[in-house]
Amino acid sequence: MSEAQKRPGTLDIIEEITRKDGSTYYEIGNMVHNGRSELAAERGFIQQVRILKLNIPHSQNVIKYEEYINEHYYVQPEAMDHFEEWEKPAAMADLVAAILKENHVG
Repeated sequence: MSEAQKRPGTLDIIEEITRKDGSTYYEIGNMVHNGRSELAAERGFIQQVRILKLNIPHSQNVIKYEEYINEHYYVQPEAMDHFEEWEKPAAMADLVAAILKENHVG
């Protein structure tokens, strides 16, 4: 399986991502996602990314969100030409909000 075809895998960190327009959002990711986000910031696709919390508990909410992300997204290749923000339908946005609350973030 090539790099572009890998699924994100286990999600265990909370990041704050600043878009080019200055708005921010929280993402539940992992070190691979964070590395791609850092690369996207270096290339000017986003302003910055910050890790807010490492090794978050693998709660039922995290598991459900992780299943959604792994079903709908692949790891962006290192040769990316844009940053792909993981879109969240309302149910997934609610899960992220619950994960943030569980982890006392936001």
